[in-house]
Amino acid sequence: MLKAEDLQVHFPVRSGLLLRQTGAVKAVDGVSLELGVGETLGLVGESGCGKSTLGKSLVRLLVPTAGKITFEGRDITHIGQRSLRPLRRDFQMIFQDPAESLDPRMNVRSLVEEPFRIHKLGNRTERKKWVDDLLDTVGLSKTAAERYPFEFSGGQRQRIGIARALALKPKWLVCDEPVSALDVSVQSQILNLLVDLQKEFQLSYLFIAHDLSVVKHVSDRVAVMYLGKIVELADSETIYRNPKHAYTKALLSAVPIADPRVKREKILLEGDVPSPIDPPAGSAFGHRIDHPRYKETIGMDLSLREIDPGHWVAADPCCLETADWERIQG
Repeated sequence: MLKAEDLQVHFPVRSGLLLRQTGAVKAVDGVSLELGVGETLGLVGESGCGKSTLGKSLVRLLVPTAGKITFEGRDITHIGQRSLRPLRRDFQMIFQDPAESLDPRMNVRSLVEEPFRIHKLGNRTERKKWVDDLLDTVGLSKTAAERYPFEFSGGQRQRIGIARALALKPKWLVCDEPVSALDVSVQSQILNLLVDLQKEFQLSYLFIAHDLSVVKHVSDRVAVMYLGKIVELADSETIYRNPKHAYTKALLSAVPIADPRVKREKILLEGDVPSPIDPPAGSAFGHRIDHPRYKETIGMDLSLREIDPGHWVAADPCCLETADWERIQG
């Protein structure tokens, strides 16, 4: 359904009296991925690694600097807003903070009805029924339609955001950390709702999160992102059972385990995340941990390689076990 090839999103850095460009923030720097029909692709990584920027560029809220985005065989990378508007019915986004993404001056009915008005769908009576049906679908009562976002809890506001995203019956959704700001009990409700909606409407999800335990619950495949690049990609069971990249292992070691009898060695990362304005010339993660083989990676092709069927990992000697590095070279 969706394919991104060598996608880049760079933001100019300007300085001086004439505000000339002196550099660029390389938020997304050469990402390739695919999303199938009815599939959930989890996207994980630390804050600031480029996850949200990637999601926004895929739904064309941001224009990519380079690369290609293909939706159902059509190149949508640089098409204009007039051509893009009818396509927006097929892909929508659930934003991270519903308090910020919902206009506080509009009541819930106006918020959920707005996509119908923009795309000139239905008359007043039909739109009223559609809104009531959408609120019922996400577990809200019809009386909620006449209230305002600030009158609801965080979980209820997120349900309003989901109803709004579903209004035009899209084919796929970007879920940008939809549960990160919610209580644990509410998180499970929203996650279960998303799973049920996927089954009912055959939706595809790009599910962005930094909590790997949440991603495991909903994802078919998981992509691990570090400093604007995908460093590992596999089905969720493989990622959790047999991670290959050192960064993936560090992320997994930080996931809490409910059973106090189970002990897990935590991997404490040293150093700081490199700046996306001036990223290292070689392995970004190797530079962070001051790996002895870092200098070898300068100028090296660190792109993803298939180490096992369906399991892709960056060809980086700083981040792989010796045996895995030798396998990937062979």
